[in-house]
Amino acid sequence: MLSNHLQNGMETAKLLWSRLPTSDAEGEDGVRIGHYKKTDGGTVESLDYEVIENYAYREEQALRGKLYMYYSVCVKWFFALLIGIGTGFAAVFINISVENFAGWKYSLTFNIIQKSYFAGCIIYILFNLALVLSSVYIITHFAPAAAGSGIPEIKGYLNGIDTHGILLFRTLVGKIFGSIGSVGGGLALGKEGPLVHTGACIASLLGQGGSTKYHLSSRWLQVFNSERDRRDLVTCGCAAGVAAAFRAPVGGVLFALEEVTSWWRSQLMWRVFFTSAIVAVVVRTAMGWCKSGKCGHFGSGGFIIWDVSDGQEDYSFMELLPMAVIGVIGGLLGALFNQLTLYITNWRRNYLHKKGNHVKIIEVCLISVITSIISFGLPLFRKCTPCPESDLNSGIECPRAPGMYGNYVNFYCSSKMEYNDLATIFFNTQDDAIRNLFSAKTIHEFSAQSLLTFLVMFYALAVVTFGTAVPAGQFVPGIMIGSTYGRLVGMFVVSFYKRLNIEEGTYALLGAASFLGGSMRMTVSLCVIMVEITNNLKLLPLIMLVLLISKAVGDAFNEGFYEEQARIRGIPLLESRPKYQMRSMTAKDACGNQKVVYFPRVVKVSDIVSILRSNMHNGFPVIDHTRNGETLVIGLMLRSHLLVLLQSKVDFQHSPLPCDLRGGSLPIRHNLSEFVKPVSSKGISLEDIHPSRDDLEMYIDLAPFVNPSPYIVPEDMSLSKVYNLFRQLGLRHIFVVPRASRVIGMITRKDLLIEEHEHSGAVELQSTSVRGQKHDKRIRKRNTDGEQPLLDGLLV
Repeated sequence: MLSNHLQNGMETAKLLWSRLPTSDAEGEDGVRIGHYKKTDGGTVESLDYEVIENYAYREEQALRGKLYMYYSVCVKWFFALLIGIGTGFAAVFINISVENFAGWKYSLTFNIIQKSYFAGCIIYILFNLALVLSSVYIITHFAPAAAGSGIPEIKGYLNGIDTHGILLFRTLVGKIFGSIGSVGGGLALGKEGPLVHTGACIASLLGQGGSTKYHLSSRWLQVFNSERDRRDLVTCGCAAGVAAAFRAPVGGVLFALEEVTSWWRSQLMWRVFFTSAIVAVVVRTAMGWCKSGKCGHFGSGGFIIWDVSDGQEDYSFMELLPMAVIGVIGGLLGALFNQLTLYITNWRRNYLHKKGNHVKIIEVCLISVITSIISFGLPLFRKCTPCPESDLNSGIECPRAPGMYGNYVNFYCSSKMEYNDLATIFFNTQDDAIRNLFSAKTIHEFSAQSLLTFLVMFYALAVVTFGTAVPAGQFVPGIMIGSTYGRLVGMFVVSFYKRLNIEEGTYALLGAASFLGGSMRMTVSLCVIMVEITNNLKLLPLIMLVLLISKAVGDAFNEGFYEEQARIRGIPLLESRPKYQMRSMTAKDACGNQKVVYFPRVVKVSDIVSILRSNMHNGFPVIDHTRNGETLVIGLMLRSHLLVLLQSKVDFQHSPLPCDLRGGSLPIRHNLSEFVKPVSSKGISLEDIHPSRDDLEMYIDLAPFVNPSPYIVPEDMSLSKVYNLFRQLGLRHIFVVPRASRVIGMITRKDLLIEEHEHSGAVELQSTSVRGQKHDKRIRKRNTDGEQPLLDGLLV
């Protein structure tokens, strides 16, 4: 019987990845179905992206006409507009705040060092410490989920894994103000990664109508309650975050497509593209308004855009070799960076951070003091360099005025016509430092000793800083590291080839792309982002070359940065390709010997409570018996839906007899929004339900609430095929069943095509009319020849 065979099945194909030969023990004892243990002791839970087409859903859909469909589409586009506007304003606010804090800091420090360098150093350290302390305090006491970049968690969410707290309103607030403190405080991290998380939080809050906890919700915004709709909105938010961070709308779309999502469709592409375009308009409008001096210290050094359109115009074939070397260096240093951050983050999470929030605060403050001492103190040991002959056409001033944006910083120099090359990149904001490294027509501005010193120190600071209890992005630190060794290679090429048209800034750009490719393993999206932020399309082939080389070299050692960080956070991402071992395994092998817990169609309330207490499964097959005594699987019942039924009690009945679903006579007592788990909480738990003795003796007919069409695979299907099906459809559960006994039909491509008749307005499948014509011919042939038609029930 089918129920006996289902004992060897599985409730969720999420267990597949943990059943590989390298993790058998963990699959038996360490992982429960639908739940995954994190390294910090918490759990993450799968998301239900599949549409539950139960009786209530179909009845509600039948009441909705085309007008509601048009309304739903319009609201989706309106939400995309709001996401773009909200993310754009958030990015503008963060950038204006960071630039103003940095401007005040450097202006005050430059004024004080005119009298005393020691006093200036103390003020500089204290200013940075105050900003960083505010950031870590917000994270540790208000929004712990806002720590880090947030991209691994968002990538897991779009992959089907829900990490509690990552999309809350408090996480959004902590991300914005925490980024201002950590980046403004001069730590070796960026604000671009957190902006992706910020856009995702804004999108999620709009999708659920606001925050009910802080009384900021609106009923007219609460249109989309399914997790699939929220997933689409969060995808728009991710693209908007990248577009706002780099002013790269096309790069934002490609980043969402390549890096964070595992499911895509053309309708979503249009909305994501529209959202990114809105962000670009908002950011450009804000920058135009700030150029009039209304934003304080915010000016040309604000948003990330490093215009190198006046850089190297052409390159020779001989330069491809050093450019390829840059790609190899980027792959090696990027892989090393991933491995070092993995070790340090693992040690920090397993030992250091378990000692409490006070240890997290002390750690960040200590790193802030060390970073400030290095960035202020190292330039003091560097001799100043005489300014080069001024070129009126270049628009570059040497030395620059204290506290102003530009190259050639006069720091601890005896002469007014000298500059400190190490201070030009160290004692500066990261955006301005990158702009200096990318700058053209500044040949020999930096010495090799200064670049090597900065590379070693900043690389070490970036490794140590990431993973602390502050919002931290790795885009800008990666660009800083890559542009440093890229400029070093450019200096070697200039001295070796002795050609005047070679720009060191061009090689710095290629170095930045190579390190990001070697660390994050992005290709297409990163290539477009680098072209958009540099405004130089001529460099596109060179960027493609170094990205391909750096990614190939990095892949030889470890996985990408976000994949490594997701693994250490206990986020079980389903990668784009199944493991090689899955080719020789079947779906039945993944099931193991575990028994499937199932419910009968009409079940006693006490039995439901008992089963829910005895396990943590999130999906249960529901079976029924036919008149012939055979067992029939009628669908899948989710744990969250059972808890809703137990809490409401409106579907309790005294009789163990099933209700009649035919004719639409069964009243709908629930709104579909009741069955959706809210983002702001973990939903209903069994501890929240307190049934009485009389309630426990009653029954529930589960037929109206089951998913009658769950995805089913035969037991001998290859595990790699099951894996691809599971990931591409964004599933949470798959039934494994024995081979079917008979076939009732076969569907081909034409069976899925719909034709609309112009005169009658009727709609039918294309194959129906074709079969109808064939059927008429067979009838005529039978009438003439006296023969019966063949295979009339097979759709071909």
